Amino acid sequence: MGQGRGVRKKGKHLSKTIRRLAVWLCGVAFLALAGFGLWLWSYAVTPMPMRSELQVLIPPKTSLAGIARILAEKGVIPPGRGFYVLARVSRLSQRLQAGEYRFSPGQTPYHILRALAAGATVRWSVTIPEGSNIYQLADILSQGGWGERELFLELARDPEIIARHGVRAASLEGYLFPDTYQLVRGQNPREIIALMLERGRQVRQELGDLRDNPLGLTPHEVLTLASIVEKETAAPEERPLIAQVFLNRLRQGMRLQTDPTVIYGLADFNGNLTRKDLQTLTPYNTYLINGLPPGPIANPGRAAIVAVLHPAPAPYLYFVSKNDGTHYFSNDLAEHNRAVLKYQKGGS
Repeated sequence: MGQGRGVRKKGKHLSKTIRRLAVWLCGVAFLALAGFGLWLWSYAVTPMPMRSELQVLIPPKTSLAGIARILAEKGVIPPGRGFYVLARVSRLSQRLQAGEYRFSPGQTPYHILRALAAGATVRWSVTIPEGSNIYQLADILSQGGWGERELFLELARDPEIIARHGVRAASLEGYLFPDTYQLVRGQNPREIIALMLERGRQVRQELGDLRDNPLGLTPHEVLTLASIVEKETAAPEERPLIAQVFLNRLRQGMRLQTDPTVIYGLADFNGNLTRKDLQTLTPYNTYLINGLPPGPIANPGRAAIVAVLHPAPAPYLYFVSKNDGTHYFSNDLAEHNRAVLKYQKGGS
């Protein structure tokens, strides 16, 4: 009997001890958790000591640890585990996106984390001038750091891309619309090509059915002629007249005899068009072939396409440069020869 009471007393004492220990451990855990929360909150809202605006490129497929390391190396955040832990706790770690970012003095780690999660990348304006061909376009993009020149040319000739976008030609020449695009560093070159193709499709859709033109040209032929018009004049007001000259010549079965097509067909043009060049047979030499060349020689803008669809009513069959950015238009060969003598050979 006495031993039983002793055992019960010892059991009660042990139970109280366990309860006290549990309370103590809970208190320690609470204080630790509160301390951790206070530290993380303080880290998250403390402005970073950047002295100036910084731009940082996060490559595709970079891990969270890799992103934190890049930001620390660039001076955006201090070294340590703070940013990694903040990203994990905030559940934003799986949403961080690659690209080029611009960070400013005064931004907090949480602001920086949110920018990365939102993909608030730096957008760069890249302008492709009207009349640029695929080689010039590739030069512009490669020189701007958007990818290798040969890669863009390869994509412009990729049969799978060409077929997917409904282009019936050997390349995307004429279909990569010249415009100003907002690009991001690290952007896939395929995406850039797709942007230009989609912009071209939108413009053509806005212009209506390209088959509705004076000669019933196919859409591909319209773009081909528009590209020639684009290359022949830099004077906007002349485009409808230039288009009409070529349409008149096509209607009468005359060869187009336009220098830009010859140049496009030459593999090693050095900037000086010679008589030999004019006599070199290529699919693009309109001095030697009848009708239009097989495809565009550049990427025409909206105005050049409109000029082919709605040319200026005129009987002209010839034009010659006046060496001031404009041209003299003639109805017949005799008048044209006089204009050539006056403007090109120094005659009076």
